[in-house]
Amino acid sequence: MADPSTYRPAPGTIPEAPGVYRFYDGTGRVIYVGKAKNLRSRLNSYFADLWGLHQRTQQMVTTAESVDWVTVGTEVEALQLEYLWIKQYDPRFNVRYRDDKSYPYLAVTLDEEYPRLQVMRGAKRKGVRYFGPYSHAWAIRETLDLLLRVFPARTCSAGVFKRAGQVGRPCLLGYIGKCSAPCVGSVSAERHREIVNDFCDFMAGRTDTMVRKLEREMAEASAELEFERAARLRDDVAALRRAMEKQTVVLGDGTDADVVAFADDPLEAAVQVFRIRDGRVRGQRGWVVEKTEELTTGDLVHHFCTQVYGGEHGESDVPRELLVPELPADADALADWLSGHRGGRVTLRVPQRGDKRALLETVERNAKDALARHKLKRAGDLTTRSKALDEITEALGLRTAPLRIECFDISQIQGTDVVASMVVFEDGLPRKSEYRRFIIRGATDDLSAMSEVLRRRFARYLDARAETGEAGVESAADLAVSAADLAVGGEQAPDVGHEQAPDSGHEQAPDVLGAVQVAVDGGDEPRIGALVDPTTGRPRRFAYPPQLVVVDGGAPQVAAAAQALAELGIDDVALCGLAKRLEEVWLPDDDFPVILPRASEGLYLLQRVRDEAHRFAITFHRQRRSKRMTTSALDSVPGLGEVRRKALLRHFGSLKRLSAATVEEITEVPGVGRRTAEAILTALGAGGEQ
Repeated sequence: MADPSTYRPAPGTIPEAPGVYRFYDGTGRVIYVGKAKNLRSRLNSYFADLWGLHQRTQQMVTTAESVDWVTVGTEVEALQLEYLWIKQYDPRFNVRYRDDKSYPYLAVTLDEEYPRLQVMRGAKRKGVRYFGPYSHAWAIRETLDLLLRVFPARTCSAGVFKRAGQVGRPCLLGYIGKCSAPCVGSVSAERHREIVNDFCDFMAGRTDTMVRKLEREMAEASAELEFERAARLRDDVAALRRAMEKQTVVLGDGTDADVVAFADDPLEAAVQVFRIRDGRVRGQRGWVVEKTEELTTGDLVHHFCTQVYGGEHGESDVPRELLVPELPADADALADWLSGHRGGRVTLRVPQRGDKRALLETVERNAKDALARHKLKRAGDLTTRSKALDEITEALGLRTAPLRIECFDISQIQGTDVVASMVVFEDGLPRKSEYRRFIIRGATDDLSAMSEVLRRRFARYLDARAETGEAGVESAADLAVSAADLAVGGEQAPDVGHEQAPDSGHEQAPDVLGAVQVAVDGGDEPRIGALVDPTTGRPRRFAYPPQLVVVDGGAPQVAAAAQALAELGIDDVALCGLAKRLEEVWLPDDDFPVILPRASEGLYLLQRVRDEAHRFAITFHRQRRSKRMTTSALDSVPGLGEVRRKALLRHFGSLKRLSAATVEEITEVPGVGRRTAEAILTALGAGGEQ
């Protein structure tokens, strides 16, 4: 445990200016990011009486070993840089507004030629318009079922859409009038997009306009004695009214607002958000977050706005009005920052009376109920994780609790398609964004494969550490450029023989930095850019060392791993192995295993880590084996290279469909002639007979 006085900046060195500060642990990892209107006042509060701080703040300042800061011109620039760094570094001690579950949305894929209506979860992507969130997926399907008769847009997958076009027959929805069947040319792409746009207008709140339009068309049809068309329009109007009844009118003035409320205790806070569009409740979301320090309701509002209305959710999610229980200290700067994201004026206010005040109280009741349910559901969860880490620390004789655990596993079949996995658990929970997969070439058995993957993983760590030690502190001008470029997007291509879990993209940040001033304890220890790849602006791979490495296996696997670490000079990382047969924990150079009680929370956590690594490895192994076996049947066709093999599989979707195709259909693929098509069918036929 570090003493905060050892890295406290010298008196008078902290400026009395707005800025953003970062705390680092001993490995150079950013563990907390904050902003302040007055940096000197804010940072000095962390180095006051240690026992007067919030419990989580105590843990943060004693885990940290250094602090630095950057000054900017205004509070709005500080907000932008704080958001940028939190998104970049994902500090473990910052409040994280993350959903306690994945909410479903009604999504419209406007980026496709024939947009599709579908249920979608997870991260949002550009070119897709979202409505919701909904509490249940069945609620979306129920709404769609009502509206498809009025807006017969496409809802099928790409495979079904393509197959219908190939056979020239629409699916069932096309026959019963709940799809305009663009797959077979029943409507043009332009007409189908008009239908989708009308659907989006209705979902966005222009419901009365659509109803009046259908009623006018119904009257015209009746006047022209087209009674069947008039009856169909009458049923369409009834369907729209039933869909509108499902969305309660809460405000009669067509308000466009998000209503946010909180319920908290000293350690956690529950937040509830009601999305009001055109006076109707269009969606609801909720989180429970850990409080990293003593936070007021205004502080919670600040963190909520900067995280939820950032680039991840898109500018269209920012409402015109934000109704909150308490204004943060930087309410004006926050409103300006949100206005920049929305492209129009955003107002933050606390409703005092009337319908909006009553609605805020309703949302507050929902937040209190959510916090109560969370406490009942997870009463022992934090305690259990802490107990598991303490038991592992004691059983393995570790100096500190293993807050970061990495587990490695090998998957192969008789030396073919050898792969390895690395999974990461932090604070007893999986951190899937840092999972990694390795392709092993040249290994003869599990022991040599384990040695190779550990050498590759920790060689990267040593490289990053060496660069950190040699780089030196960057100049103030370079610091301004690198900090502003930290969020530049772009996919990083995996190295040969190595695949990584996908990282989230980053949006390019505007030039918000004013004058820059840096203070680093020690003077020449680098911080900015040390753990960030300068070409991509992303954290370097394998830059953070674990406190504990777990390998799937017994004494032989542990010995191989220990030798690999010793050859690299890694002596500050604990190592153990978990054997499946008797769930024994093996340590290097020990003749006998460590036996943890069957009911031990520590053993349960090690089992979860081991099983997750096994799952991740075997999934990757099956993918590679399936890919290799898929193309093997076409390898014997003379003159058919890899490019045309991929083109064939992309065109037909599978070998089964390719084998059922005719010569003429195969020759439609660019680069495939009649003779090659006949050879392909012969090869597939021979493969089928074998």
